[in-house]
Amino acid sequence: MKVIVMGCGRVGEQVARIMAGEGHDVAVIDCNAQALDRLGADFKGRKVLGIGFDRKTLIEAGIEEADAFAATSSSDNVNIVAARVARMVFQVPRVVARLFDPRRAEIYQRLGLVTISSTTWGARRIYELLSHAEVDCVMSFGAGEVKLIQIEVSAALAGRLVKHITAPGEVSVVSITRRSQAFLPSLGSELRQGDTVHLAVLASAMDRLPAILGEGL
Repeated sequence: MKVIVMGCGRVGEQVARIMAGEGHDVAVIDCNAQALDRLGADFKGRKVLGIGFDRKTLIEAGIEEADAFAATSSSDNVNIVAARVARMVFQVPRVVARLFDPRRAEIYQRLGLVTISSTTWGARRIYELLSHAEVDCVMSFGAGEVKLIQIEVSAALAGRLVKHITAPGEVSVVSITRRSQAFLPSLGSELRQGDTVHLAVLASAMDRLPAILGEGL
């Protein structure tokens, strides 16, 4: 996949390194040469010096053939302008814009732009850790209505069946990892001590999760 990352701050740098490390064709745009230099000589992608929403700069980075575009600069305005140009002008299929002010998210979603707000995500994650310290929430879906929870099966929980910790419409067991091998369980699958269990949990049911799991949590 051909990917363009606009903005080579801490987030942009990490995104670029991860994508390049996975074998994708990555180009990074930044108007600061020193920021691009931080990628180092071992970076497998391309470095493009210029303004992230400038047409000439974008074409130099290969946006006409790009499959994905990530706007990760420290400016909401720059990110949104660059994302709109990538999506509306160059018809890039996958465009994501980093957003600092979560109050703008709804506006940009109406424009058809996917945004990631580190402020909103961080606040939700802190809430989850403070409110539900006994479980590990590894991912949220939508606006946080559904959460992916990870638990380790204790001796008290071992021996119970998947159906015992399932609540239709509220809690579903997604997968079980046993001895580094993951599988999709049935309602009759037995939990074993040391298993890692991933559950999809409705946010409104999080407070009930300890009761559903019982003394094994």
